Amino acid sequence: MDEVTVWHNPRCSKSRSACGLLDERGVDVEVRRYLDQPPTRPEVEELLGRLEVEDPRQVMRTKERLYRELGLDGADRDALLEAIVAHPILLERPIVVRGSRAVVARPPERIVELFPDG
Repeated sequence: MDEVTVWHNPRCSKSRSACGLLDERGVDVEVRRYLDQPPTRPEVEELLGRLEVEDPRQVMRTKERLYRELGLDGADRDALLEAIVAHPILLERPIVVRGSRAVVARPPERIVELFPDG
């Protein structure tokens, strides 16, 4: 089976639920506490590729106060990526990665998209 990684914020109930669902399925996971281990720009780019997302806003917490404070509404892709790297709290969570694919697990049940084989 492909390695499974959860970009996890333990303070987030959706993130905890996603980890619980994976545990119920008996899936071994690597937990990436991305607020403690902020991603690099190449890691964010790779993650967007696995999510099949071009616009970083699709995986950003655009309602987050910090998003508004940084004036990211009109920001270009490069500025958005730099903002995610500098302020990982802006990244939506949880994100579950399996092999070459990933999903933003909101709701947590979206995880099943990565396990079509049951």
